[in-house]
Amino acid sequence: MRLNQNTLLLGKKVVLVPYTSEHVPRYHEWMKSEELQHLTASEPLSLEQEYAMQRSWREDADKCTFIVLDAEKWQAQPGATEESCMVGDVNLFLTDLEDPTLGEIEVMIAGWVGVGTSLLAPLSSPLLDLTKFEAKIGQGNEPSIRMFQKLHFEQVAVSSVFQEVTLRLTVSESEHHWLLEQTSHVEEKPYRDGSAEPC
Repeated sequence: MRLNQNTLLLGKKVVLVPYTSEHVPRYHEWMKSEELQHLTASEPLSLEQEYAMQRSWREDADKCTFIVLDAEKWQAQPGATEESCMVGDVNLFLTDLEDPTLGEIEVMIAGWVGVGTSLLAPLSSPLLDLTKFEAKIGQGNEPSIRMFQKLHFEQVAVSSVFQEVTLRLTVSESEHHWLLEQTSHVEEKPYRDGSAEPC
């Protein structure tokens, strides 16, 4: 999404950076995992298809994609590439044309836990102007369901056809205050295609 293409979000445990072509090879390797394909309801893509997907996401006005980096590794190792620090991604989609305040969120963490509340940072951005967030998760993906519930998402629907649950966070005044509290440590910094330096 063009909105976040120059934005880096620095948290205590994770750093969120825009999804660029530098990240595609590692992302492609992750998505070869049958377990991740199952948990994310994804089909395997070729490397060329993955590059094409990254380009389309980058230009799409209805998607906001961040790659999640391990902040400790990224900051502690001078010259560490972003690819070597990658641990997952966060995607926001505008999916309901009739409700521009609703965004769908997807989080994928590839074999790493303890990401903390920094993942909420994109949700608290005033630039997005969203007040409701939904996550659609496979019924068997208990770790993801628990993570979203910990982040104040509540179950609102179950689809036996798609075997998924829908969780929603409605950002009331109290939830907005909670979001700001949880993300007060996150610093927004400029980002230019991998040129941002660890602090």
